[in-house]
Amino acid sequence: MRKAVQFLGLYLVAAGISGTVDHLAVQPFLGVFLNAFNRFVIPNVGFLTGYEIFANLTLSVLGGVLVIAAGRIRTS
Repeated sequence: MRKAVQFLGLYLVAAGISGTVDHLAVQPFLGVFLNAFNRFVIPNVGFLTGYEIFANLTLSVLGGVLVIAAGRIRTS
């Protein structure tokens, strides 16, 4: 379970950075997988419209928190 949460956190970090790059320039690779947050979440959540870069960076920070939290979980 710990590895799955770490993988999810790494994906969120990569998706947040990729989304930020996509808004500032053009995303050259893996845009289909990494920009799902930009395509499905941001257009459907009204208060995120206009704050795409902030939302992507927040997603990246959330992913980093998940990676750190999963690394600190003790397995018994």
